Amino acid sequence: MSVEAPGTDEKDAFDVGNVHASTPTLRRNTVTVVIPAMNEARNLPDVARRMPEGIDEIVFVDGHSEDDSIEVARTLWPTAKIISQTRRGKGNALVCGFEAATSDIVVMIDADGSTDPGEIVRFVEALNGGADVVKGSRFADGGGSSDFTFTRRFGNKVFNSMVNLKFRASFTDLCYGYMAFWRCHLPAMALPDSAATEAQWGDGFEIETLINVRILTSGLRVVEVPSFERSRIHGTSNLHAFSDGWRVLRTIHGERSTRRGATPARREAARVGQHVGR
Repeated sequence: MSVEAPGTDEKDAFDVGNVHASTPTLRRNTVTVVIPAMNEARNLPDVARRMPEGIDEIVFVDGHSEDDSIEVARTLWPTAKIISQTRRGKGNALVCGFEAATSDIVVMIDADGSTDPGEIVRFVEALNGGADVVKGSRFADGGGSSDFTFTRRFGNKVFNSMVNLKFRASFTDLCYGYMAFWRCHLPAMALPDSAATEAQWGDGFEIETLINVRILTSGLRVVEVPSFERSRIHGTSNLHAFSDGWRVLRTIHGERSTRRGATPARREAARVGQHVGR
């Protein structure tokens, strides 16, 4: 369609159609959600119901489930990548999911309904605002939990203090696993090799502490945003407070506190959330 300006000849007509055809489209950042799961078939429908629109890719990582988790995931997310983890443990499942992700941004959530997928928008906004890594916090203003036992709360407080002191950080919720990051920063995390046949350190629940510490020592900008943890809907948790707590403690003790050759922040931008790095 052409629009002719008043007082112009037809040869001077402005071709609107051609202008729109040649105008570039602004590219938005793509988002992958990684969901590790083992025997979570009954919880997955609630996770899917609360998933925001516009997610580009879902990577569902099955942990050798004995229920219908894979079948339910296929029904809920027909276009999802569905893979099986190579070893055992949440850490290995996450690493397998990260390797399969192809988007700019990677978000890790739980399959038991405890982390609210509706909060993903908040995490992505913080990344777009200048963060390299965004971490959910149940203790930030606006966060909370309906599933905090005394043991978990006490352990988290102790581990927070240890990491903050050793690595000069200001985490408020070290052991909470709701996180998002730019996929280009995966090398800084130096995660276990998913192809290894033997069990690796980082295969278990200590993976979250491992990631948090290594992003700190890489000089990445870490921001916390408020998050509310719900009680799992069905089934029982695979977390064992004392044995997994011991693995977290060993991780904190074993990681060096010097920087690993800092990776500069992705961009300078307005501060979003609570910066926890040094």
